[in-house]
Amino acid sequence: MKKVLIIVLLVLTTAWIPAGARKLAKHVVFIGIDGLSTECFNQATDILNFKYLMENGSYTLAKRSVMPSASAINWASIFMGMPTEMHCYYTWGSKVPDIPAAYVTDRGMPPTIYTLLEEQMPSAVTGALYNWDGIGYLIDTLAIDHYAYDPGYHQPEGYSLEKYTERAVNFILEKKPAFFTFYIGDQDEVGHKFGWGSPEYYQCIRDCDKSIGMILQALKDAGIYDDTIVVVSSDHGGIDRGHGGFTLSELETPFIVYGKHVKKGYAFEETMMQYDVAATFAYIFGLKTPQCWVGRPMCQIFK
Repeated sequence: MKKVLIIVLLVLTTAWIPAGARKLAKHVVFIGIDGLSTECFNQATDILNFKYLMENGSYTLAKRSVMPSASAINWASIFMGMPTEMHCYYTWGSKVPDIPAAYVTDRGMPPTIYTLLEEQMPSAVTGALYNWDGIGYLIDTLAIDHYAYDPGYHQPEGYSLEKYTERAVNFILEKKPAFFTFYIGDQDEVGHKFGWGSPEYYQCIRDCDKSIGMILQALKDAGIYDDTIVVVSSDHGGIDRGHGGFTLSELETPFIVYGKHVKKGYAFEETMMQYDVAATFAYIFGLKTPQCWVGRPMCQIFK
């Protein structure tokens, strides 16, 4: 009888632990690939690292962008856990809310995943590396330990995605960050220059695949691979040489999660929006999310 009572008490105690209250992994690496459309991704070949993450992790290829399907608008939702109508970054290159946001911190912007980490995990090392300067206005850089803008694709010469990725590799090896965003703007740049679905666009997907392989190896070399969750996603797709409209080619993007406590080979069918990405990050770290966040964590992908 005592054994039964103990078991019941354990079950009840576990049931009352809030979802996400326990940290699922010590490290999260977010690889954000600007302009990676599901439509083109489905037709890409020779992307072994992408496929490895999907076969050994969880994913959906139907994550929806918020509207309109432009960059700052969607990256804001990804980091801020709320839709366009709430964060109020309305244009492609918005640097501040275009009208007052529904809620802002004392720094004048909605709370981001970095804001939550600074407040609730102050000792956690955080970082961000991006080659589009617009990202710097959307992540709350004052809450980040280490961040850097690399002109990247816009440099007149001497740039390659591989060299850029080496900066991310070195950061992982040196800092072993709890949360690190590695933003790749090349895919979007190639889409605008040559077109979504062009040979150059598919080559860039293969180049991004190589970057993913370099990041995975860096995690192993840093000794944190087994306690890391890797997330790969995008802000929007594209059509012809642009985006910003309301077609599925522009609105659907992949969301791939791999690593500790993540189900293997699991293609989930639940609906997902951009602002659910931030909520999922918070869930992994066991963070309490602010009331203004409307994103839902994709709890079903974790064991």
